[in-house]
Amino acid sequence: MFKKILIANRGEIALRVIRTCREMGIKTVAVYSKADAESLHVRFADEAVCIGPAPSSESYLKMANIIAAAEITNADAIHPGYGFLSENAKFSKLCAEHEIKFIGASPEMIDRMGDKANAKSTMIEAGVPCVPGSEGVIESFEDCEKTAIETGYPVMLKASAGGGGKGMRAVWKPEDLKDAWDSARQESKAAFGNDDMYMEKLIEEPRHIEIQIIGDSFGKACHLSERDCSVQRRHQKLTEETPSPFMTDKLRTAMGEAAVKAAEYIKYEGAGTVEFLVDKHRNFYFMEMNTRIQVEHPITEEVVDYDLIREQILVAAGVPISGKNYFPQMHAIECRINAEDPYNNFRPSPGKVTTFHAPGGHGVRMDTHVYAGYMIPPNYDSMIAKLIVKAQTREEAINKMKRALDEFIIEGIKTTIPFHRQLMDHPDYVAGNYTTKFMEDFEMKA
Repeated sequence: MFKKILIANRGEIALRVIRTCREMGIKTVAVYSKADAESLHVRFADEAVCIGPAPSSESYLKMANIIAAAEITNADAIHPGYGFLSENAKFSKLCAEHEIKFIGASPEMIDRMGDKANAKSTMIEAGVPCVPGSEGVIESFEDCEKTAIETGYPVMLKASAGGGGKGMRAVWKPEDLKDAWDSARQESKAAFGNDDMYMEKLIEEPRHIEIQIIGDSFGKACHLSERDCSVQRRHQKLTEETPSPFMTDKLRTAMGEAAVKAAEYIKYEGAGTVEFLVDKHRNFYFMEMNTRIQVEHPITEEVVDYDLIREQILVAAGVPISGKNYFPQMHAIECRINAEDPYNNFRPSPGKVTTFHAPGGHGVRMDTHVYAGYMIPPNYDSMIAKLIVKAQTREEAINKMKRALDEFIIEGIKTTIPFHRQLMDHPDYVAGNYTTKFMEDFEMKA
């Protein structure tokens, strides 16, 4: 087992990893930018190293600084959390070259599944259902036109190196294809340094449902059932729940088997998610694979009583998994609390938190690095907390979330707490009647 793990991340996920490490008797090293010197992950780690100024490009994305921090503290493993370098093949390779275990996917696995066009080709080989469309990267606009006709409108253009909704364009008719092709490639080039595009059939009334998987170094994988992530704004998830209100036992079994088949086909090691689009007829299609821990992993932990970070560490240390699949025994919901103003088009709201009161009680979990007096920097993602509840039924979980949101007090900045409180009362959400298009018609009430 590892003696010391460096957490190459910040905020709540860094603190989350530190907690499990301490329970396992493993020493921890926090890294931080100058903007994060007062963050709780710095306070609760056994050691902390400043790795640069506030901008991510000069700190949390600075591979040489992180490797140097690991070497001077004698860390024998690095946990990347999510975001930043968690799906960076070069960083995974750099860790291996310095004989530091990267608690995540291998460089080969990240390359294979991180490029969405390659991932789709691999899943077709594995026999996993995929959305109809191009078999790989589209070489020219002429090929784009031909593929669109063969696939049938509407279609979705996607950046091969994409993420976070960048480089994506829905195209409903042929005359709009050229503008979409040009703008998507331009956006992808600016965001990822790569303008490769691929195309898929646009799935109407889709659900975004992902399957949590764990794979070990012996080629064995298991799943921990699904999470419904369909409530999104600009392809960014706002809230998640498990089990999905759209799921049936038959669909859960089929999707779980497909996810395990995908993981074992590529001999995946570590925690990851196989993400699917599910249409209104409950046909499901592979969308992408995330080769890291997910923001929303706590709801899975709550309904199956399973520490996913602990399992990541064990697998990285060479411990085999049991091979057992897990199914939800309760219902859990997560609300991502962002420092944003939901009454003003979700404008970011960094600044000093003057008052902070976290909700509590039975079945309420809070993952956060924020406290009264904490200064939220403008340099990073705006998520400042994750509020998770669990209960015996979905109705009870919604009522518990309402109560917890009413208790949650953050002053000094704007947050998305009012949005989530209104969401919990929305008739379509309460009925479980929502898709990825839900937010297009959502309006905040004064």
